[in-house]
Amino acid sequence: MKFYNREDELSLLKRTRESISEGARMTIVTGRRRIGKTSLILKSSEQDLHVYLFVSRKEEVLLCQDFIAEVQKTLSITILGSFNSFSTLFEYLMELSEQRPFSLTIDEFQEFNTINPSVFSEMQRIWDRRKQHSHLNLILSGSVLSMMKKIFENAKEPLFGRANERIHLKPFSVDTLKQIVSDYHPKFQPIDLLAFFVLTGGVAKYVELLAERKAFTFEAMTDEVFRANSFWLDEGKNLLIEEFGKEYITYFSILSLMASAKTSRSDIESILEKNIGGYLDRLQNEYQIIKTVKPVLSKPGSRNQKYYIDDNFLNFWFRFIFKNRNAIELGNFPYVKDIFKRDFHTFAGRFLEKWFSEKMALSHRYNIIGNYWDRGGNEIDIVAINENEKIAEFVEVKLNPGKLDKNILMNKAKKLEEQLKGFSFSYSLLSADDM
Repeated sequence: MKFYNREDELSLLKRTRESISEGARMTIVTGRRRIGKTSLILKSSEQDLHVYLFVSRKEEVLLCQDFIAEVQKTLSITILGSFNSFSTLFEYLMELSEQRPFSLTIDEFQEFNTINPSVFSEMQRIWDRRKQHSHLNLILSGSVLSMMKKIFENAKEPLFGRANERIHLKPFSVDTLKQIVSDYHPKFQPIDLLAFFVLTGGVAKYVELLAERKAFTFEAMTDEVFRANSFWLDEGKNLLIEEFGKEYITYFSILSLMASAKTSRSDIESILEKNIGGYLDRLQNEYQIIKTVKPVLSKPGSRNQKYYIDDNFLNFWFRFIFKNRNAIELGNFPYVKDIFKRDFHTFAGRFLEKWFSEKMALSHRYNIIGNYWDRGGNEIDIVAINENEKIAEFVEVKLNPGKLDKNILMNKAKKLEEQLKGFSFSYSLLSADDM
């Protein structure tokens, strides 16, 4: 699959690389697993001298042997002697770059916390002492978000404040996803594009997997996901079990309920029969998996809020794979396929709203985009507001355009219009046909 998008990130990495004539630079690249961090880094340095080191879990002395072999191969040098610790090798590389500028990427950097946690303080000492005279373009990449955040954003950690640049890599935009589907399947139907959005969420690896299988129709995607030995079946567990550790069962239970439309804390606590406040806080602030959503224009202290999984694929995985794991373990894929096809339209409605919300955000026309609901059951799918121009757009979203009614939308909007005195209003009806 060809390389799509990432122009802003490539530009930042290029500028940083060009600035190492003035001294060493450190860039942090984070993002969930499979998002395309490594591909981005390798793409950015195709024409440059670049040493790429991957931190696998093994004894430090063995890891250093692997690293030395890679350094010798890439830089075409012979390293005399041996390095038994990464810190001594790192200091050697910083010294080497004083005469020969190059880029050094250390991928899955957070794994040093398992191998030898003292690496972070040793690197900080070396970096602070040598960065002014070194010409090293250092890129530190990691997928375990909670650990990367701790290493670089906790003021008590040695590498806090050392990075010159940070990139948090996000999924492909809806425009890019539509371009990819159009390139591979020009005659796609709306349900094909919506399913592609639901299953991949713009995550590069998932997009690549479906492209390799030429699975761009709803039926082809369903067959690819729900089959024996499918990559997708264990992906949710593989992504999260290291993040959550021994408490993963409780986290998985919470996320499974959210994916099944249990979006209030009280609903989830009544089912699990336990206080989940701490779990929700960590899921949102530490792991960055869920988000809290409040009605547009609600007061800051309002408790009228819902919780959603912020990752399309994980929503899908907990709703259709984790929830039906018994059938999947029995190999009864036709059973799970039937459930997916039966429930897809109901499940995908919120993702259609998400598609149009992201599309509106790309227009840079609004400073507030969100949902609205009140305790009386009145709901508006999307409310978009530009406070400078004093305009507000109310949007009703349905998979089936035949169910859209502008009069109903206008009646729903009356309560919000009272809070937006002096604004001009517009009303839009959007369906899957408008994707």
